[in-house]
This record gives sequence, structure tokens and C-alpha cells, in this order.
Amino acid sequence: MRSIIIGGGVAGAAAALALRRVGVEATVYEAYEDPAGDVGAFVSLASNGLRCLDVLGCLDAVRAAGVEVPRQRMWSAGGHLLGDVPRGRRGADTLHSVTLPRGRLVAALREAAAAAGARIVTGERAVAVTETADGVTAEFAGGLRDSADLLVAADGIWSTVRGLLDPAAPVPEYAGLYAISGVSRMDGVEPGVFNMTFARNGAFIHLATGTGEVWWQAQIAQPAEPARAGVGDADWLRGTARLYRDEKVPSAVIAATTHLHPPVLFHALDPVPTWHGERAVLIGDAAHPVGAGQGASMAIEDALALAAALRAGPAIPGALQAYDAARRPRIVKLLDAAEDNRGMKKAGPVKRRTQALLMRLFLPLFYERATAHLYAYEPPRLSARTGPAPR
Repeated sequence: MRSIIIGGGVAGAAAALALRRVGVEATVYEAYEDPAGDVGAFVSLASNGLRCLDVLGCLDAVRAAGVEVPRQRMWSAGGHLLGDVPRGRRGADTLHSVTLPRGRLVAALREAAAAAGARIVTGERAVAVTETADGVTAEFAGGLRDSADLLVAADGIWSTVRGLLDPAAPVPEYAGLYAISGVSRMDGVEPGVFNMTFARNGAFIHLATGTGEVWWQAQIAQPAEPARAGVGDADWLRGTARLYRDEKVPSAVIAATTHLHPPVLFHALDPVPTWHGERAVLIGDAAHPVGAGQGASMAIEDALALAAALRAGPAIPGALQAYDAARRPRIVKLLDAAEDNRGMKKAGPVKRRTQALLMRLFLPLFYERATAHLYAYEPPRLSARTGPAPR
């Protein structure tokens, strides 16, 4: 069986690697020329995503590229500790959450996929997809056409393929939050801790790498999209510093900034009713941008679930239905949590104080119980199919 994968980010590279593990040929088409690049700031992988990487055989490479973060601490705008909980795992899990620059994660996955026999092509943007009874054809902006038995759309929240599969598919809308991310150099920040401050203007995240760097992100609540044209790094940094000037720790971290990433607008997507056709399937943010610190982990879970369904199924259409049935209930539950997460970051003063009180009282008691379903996920084991490939 041969597959085409549209998108070479986390989801696409993981899909290529997972499909190679079950004996499926894989060619990845990435729209951007840069093989991985410095696209996006840092991402976190929870224990469920790390177990998937272990199955794929690249856990060690990803851990080496990032920082282990065993603990998460939540803080009020006034600097009061609201809770100290395991970060991205159950308390008994020996796999600790890993945070790393997105580009490093993509590079590690692409390197593993290429070593497993996947072909990765950059600078090719898909513009059309045509399904037939026995195959699928992708057309690209530069005139290239390619056909295969299966097409995997891993082209993110702004997916082109989603609209081609279903012209009535929802489109992303600005979610009332945008993020400014940076790197600072400073002492006195405890490494291994993911700090989240529920600030007066959204949320502020920071963690120390143990090498003198502090990675940070300000998630700023603003109902209207911020103007970006003609706004330089100095302007963004100055504006962010002004918004957080009343929060002691965030303001100190921002003041020590040595590098700023481009701003990112958060978008929400209504539930996507159609995840697949007969020969094409959506994975990752193309199907369900979950946010809530689980985007990368869910994309990698999707990749393994799809590969397992193709290995087990006698025919591709049936395998895609099985993939949908296996993944959708878990994703629906997580989408609800993601919406709650965004709401907390956009809360006004009264609601913010109420949330702080409730978190201080109940977080230590109920956090692990509330997140057990998320972190207890066990991925399918993958091996090459011994019988005929599904058609």
C-alpha cells in the first residue's frame, strides 16, 4: 500500500513513521521549503504522547531534544500558589512531561520517518484532492500530481484538505486569545517546573531549562484580533511588559527577554463532522485542534491509531471508519476541556478570584482523578502486516 501525507509537521511526520512501522509506503508533502524550521515556540508532550513515541522508537531522541518537566504549579495574579501537581502525567508515572521547541520535535520525527524509509518533499502546497474507488490523487500549486491508495491530511487547523473533503466543514475563528512567546536569561527559577500564572490579562507560562534559559509564553485575552501589520518585536515586547507590569514574576521574566517569537493567534474550530472519505482521512489539528497542552500528543496518538486500523482492516474505507470510531470519543471529551481551559484564561476579575479560590481548595484533591483518563492512555503496538495490504 502507498500513502500520501499532506503536511510535514508533528502530525504528518508521526503519521509517516507510524505507517512505515506497519509496512505502508509514505511520501510526505510539506508546503514550506524549510525542512523543519523555527516555526512556533515550545510544545509539551504529556505521558500519553511520550508512550506513543516509545512505540515509534524515537522517545529517546525527543527527550534529548527537550527538557523534562515533572511538576506543574498554578499561581494567582497576586503570586499565591494555587496548586502543585504532576505535570502531564499521573503521579505514579515514571515518564515525565517533556517540553521542547516545536522545530526540534518536528526534526526528530522527520529524521526517524526518513530513516524508516519515508520520503519527505518540501515546498509543495496541496490545492486539490480527488478520490476514486481505488485510489486518491493530490494536486499541488506547482503543477505536481501524485496518486496513492491513501491520503492522510495532516495540514493543521487551516487544513486545505478538510474543505475539499467536506465543503460545509467549519472554519477556524479567532478564540479571543493571542500568545507572545520568548526566551529569557535569568537565575533563580527552579528547573523542572511548569509555572502557570492566571494573570489579570490572560495566563503567563514559564519554565527554566536548567541552562540559564527561561522559556515563556504570555497568553493574552483580547476580544478583537490584535493588529499585526507594522508591529515589530520591540513593540510586542513593550506591550506585553505593560500588560504584566503588576505581576511580579511574569514582569521579571519578560524584562530578561533575549529572543522573541512571532505572535500566534489562538483559533477555535467547531467540531468537524467528517474526518474521512473513502481514501482520505484527517488527523491532528486538521480534524480536531484540541489545545489544552495536548495538541502534539493527540496528533501522535492519531498517527498510531490510524496505522493500527490500517494494519487490522481488510479494506481502507473500513479501516478509516474504525479509526474514526476509536478516536472520536476521546477527542470529544478533550475538546470540552480545551474550551474550559480557554475560558479560564479569559475570565474577568470577579470570576478569576472565584476560580483561584476553587483551585486552591479542590485541585490537590481532584486533579489526578479528573485527568486519569487522559494520561492513562495505552497506544496500540505496531508491527508490519503479514497478509495482503488493505485496498
